[in-house]
Amino acid sequence: MIESARSEARKRLQAKNIAPLIEKINALPNLKAHLELEDCVRLRFEEIDLEQEREILECALALKPWRKGPFEIGSLRIESEWDSSIKYNLIAPYLDLEGKEIADIGCNNGYYMFKFLSHSPKSIIGFDPYALFKCQFDFLNHFAQTPILYEMLGVEHLEFYPQKFDVIFCMGVLYHRTDPISTLKTLAKSLKSGGEVILDTLILQSNEEIALCPKISYAKMSNAYFIPSPLALEGWCLRAGFESVELLESKQTQSNEQRKTQWIESMSLEDFLSPNDPNKTIEGYQAPIRGYFKLKRK
Repeated sequence: MIESARSEARKRLQAKNIAPLIEKINALPNLKAHLELEDCVRLRFEEIDLEQEREILECALALKPWRKGPFEIGSLRIESEWDSSIKYNLIAPYLDLEGKEIADIGCNNGYYMFKFLSHSPKSIIGFDPYALFKCQFDFLNHFAQTPILYEMLGVEHLEFYPQKFDVIFCMGVLYHRTDPISTLKTLAKSLKSGGEVILDTLILQSNEEIALCPKISYAKMSNAYFIPSPLALEGWCLRAGFESVELLESKQTQSNEQRKTQWIESMSLEDFLSPNDPNKTIEGYQAPIRGYFKLKRK
């Protein structure tokens, strides 16, 4: 199954909108870069000329939209839609990654994986089926030259993957799945004994064991299916085979974390909320609140 999925991924990389991007990345100058892992993931060059800067800018612009970041490549700053440092700094105090084998599900362009390098893990593998995100990662890693492995696979392939993991990150994925309990079972099966999942998902503010099931869309997302209360999510996780569920943090998404920038040129949080009440979505639901959980298996 994995090889078949990889074959399909290679076909997606040959699509007429993707193949030219790969050519641009392959033509980038070979520059020695120093990777700095602060709130902004930075690539500093020892030497770079104006023509090389132009090539890097042209490639970065062709790779829009940039959802995760920010990044700096030489003098170029990519202000992504999400300031991902806010989420990372929220979960960082709870991470124990040194010497661990890590998977990042829905890894996008790899922002969090680059940040994980500062914890000295044994290995990092990212899973995301979208070709554009793979191209963005390849653009960055062309200069960073990290040992991170990027698989164009989805969470549904994880239990068939030949490797089990100490820590799995699943951030911003669960509410896009039509069967969240099956997804959680897949995550549990893909862990080593004693392993853990760091889960970030939309939650419903309620003390009851209930979940919101939006009729058509949630915050203009037609692929948001189930938004559970913390108690409902705990029940899902226990049913899926996890031994314990710990709520680490919860936070309402604000405009300093998700916003329009020149690097996306499309709608963002301000368009998804009610113009009359920022605590409601455009559909009238509770505005996005994210819960950050640690799930442990035996």
